[in-house]
Amino acid sequence: MPSTGNKVPSSPFSAFGRSILAIRRGLVKKVEANHESGFQDSELESFQKHVTDRFRDLSVVSDDDFLSIAWMHKLLDAFIFCHEEFRAILLKNKDQVSKSPLDQSLSEFLERSVKALDICNASRDGIEKIHTWLKHVEIISCALGSNQRAFNEGQFRRARKALMDLALAMLDEKESGSAFSRRNRSFGRNSTSKDHHCQLKGHSRSHSWSVSPSWSAAKQLQSIASNLVPPRANEIIATRGLAVTIYTMNSVLLFVLLALVAAIPCQDRGLNIQFSVPRQFPWSSSVTSLYERIMEESRKRKNSNGLLKEINQVERFTRHMTDLVDSVHFPLTGDQKVEVEVNLKELTLVCEALIDGLDPLEGQVKEAFRKIMTCRIEMLDLLGT
Repeated sequence: MPSTGNKVPSSPFSAFGRSILAIRRGLVKKVEANHESGFQDSELESFQKHVTDRFRDLSVVSDDDFLSIAWMHKLLDAFIFCHEEFRAILLKNKDQVSKSPLDQSLSEFLERSVKALDICNASRDGIEKIHTWLKHVEIISCALGSNQRAFNEGQFRRARKALMDLALAMLDEKESGSAFSRRNRSFGRNSTSKDHHCQLKGHSRSHSWSVSPSWSAAKQLQSIASNLVPPRANEIIATRGLAVTIYTMNSVLLFVLLALVAAIPCQDRGLNIQFSVPRQFPWSSSVTSLYERIMEESRKRKNSNGLLKEINQVERFTRHMTDLVDSVHFPLTGDQKVEVEVNLKELTLVCEALIDGLDPLEGQVKEAFRKIMTCRIEMLDLLGT
C-alpha cells in the first residue's frame, strides 16, 4: 500500500472513539475523494450511533422489566430499525459490497440470515404455545373470579382441572416440540391451502419455510455464532469502513436471535454460544451487559419453558395455586381467602399483559422475518447468485 504521512493504528479499533472510519481520511489525498468519503463516513458513523443508542436504552432496563413482553417489543423495534438502515447502506454502496473483499462478508451474513428465518418461525410457534397457555390461565381466572362473595368447591374443582391442563400444556417434551414444528407456518405464507400453493410459487418464500422435527434452536444459534470475528485494520481500510458495518449487523442479529430463543419457547432451546465483542465498539458494553444478564437469568431458571417475564409469572402462579387448591378445606379461612384473592389479582395482571402484548409481539417477529427475507433477496440479486 502507498506510504503516507499518517500512521495506521496497530489496533483495528483504537480510533473508534473519534470514529473508526476516520482511519481512511488520512489515507485519501484527492479533494474530490475526500468529499465522497466524508459523506459515506457520516452515514456509517450514524449507523454505529443508532445501534449504540438503541442498545444503551435497552440495557438500562430494571430487573423487573427485563425480558418482559414490553422489553421484547423494544428489542425487536430496535432490530427492525437498525436492519433497515443497514439495508439502505448496502444498497447505496452496492458496487463496493458486490466485489471482493466485501462480497465474502456479505455472503456469510446472508447465510446467517437463512438460519435467522428459521428462528423467527420457531419463535412464532412459541408465541402460539403461550396463547394456548393463556386460554387455561383465563379459565382459572374465570373459575375463581366468578363468585366475589365466597369461594365454593365447584369453583375450585374447575380451577384444579384448568391448572392440571395448564401444567400438562407447559411440559417441555420433545414430542410437543415436534408436533409444533410439523405444523409450522412460515411468515411467507397464509394459512389457507389456496394461498399456500400460490405463495410456494413466489420468490418471497423463505428458503427454510418449515423446521423439521429434529431442528434445534441451540444448534442454529451455534452455527450463526460460528466464525463471527471483527474485521482487521487492513480490512476496515480496504472496505472504507463497510466491513465494520457488516460485522455490527451480524452481532446485532446474533444477539436478537439469542434473546428470542432465550425468552420464547423454542424447539431444543439452548444458549451455549460464545458471544464477545471488542470493547472498542461503542455499543459493545451495552450488548455484552445484556448478554450477561440473559445468561444469568438462564442459569437461575434452567427448567423454565422460556425466560419471558410473563412465562415466569405463569409458572410461579401455577405452582403456587396448585399447592393452594390441593390444600384448602371448606369453608375457607380468612387467610386462605386473602391468599386466593392476592393470587387472582396477580393473575389478572399477567393475563392483561399477555392479551395486550402477544399479538403485537408476533407481529414484530413477523416484520423482522420479512425485513431479513427482503434484504436477503435483494443482496442475492446484487451478488448475482
